[in-house]
Amino acid sequence: MPGKPELKCHPDPFVNSSAPYIAALMDALAGRDIRILAAWQDPRDPRDATIVLKRPGKSPEALVWDEETGLRAGRFVKGQQGERTELAGAVYLGGGLLPHPQEAVKCFLGGVNKQKIVYRWHTDTRDGFEDHLRQRMRELSRCR
Repeated sequence: MPGKPELKCHPDPFVNSSAPYIAALMDALAGRDIRILAAWQDPRDPRDATIVLKRPGKSPEALVWDEETGLRAGRFVKGQQGERTELAGAVYLGGGLLPHPQEAVKCFLGGVNKQKIVYRWHTDTRDGFEDHLRQRMRELSRCR
């Protein structure tokens, strides 16, 4: 099986602030009979990121994270860096904006389908999310 693709970063450092979290999700997917086809940080307003993957016997799927609703998954229709990813049959995985990567992967593999929750708006620049994101990145770096 070929090596795991690199996460394609965005030219804007603000967009890339979630990159360690997305990389941790990619690591959590490793070793689970899942092939990662591509992964990228996406545009702003809201910031999001996509991991395109393939499980045996299934069409390509994607995990998409955004700073307003957290993680969702579905059949990958289209997308690339610089445009919004389109999913068919998208389901939300729950667990807040930054669920622990191992737990998020368990929810994905278990077929969890939670109600869409908008936890915050990307325009809420002083709501503490950036501090929460930095704290989560420190926690994840200690777990590796």
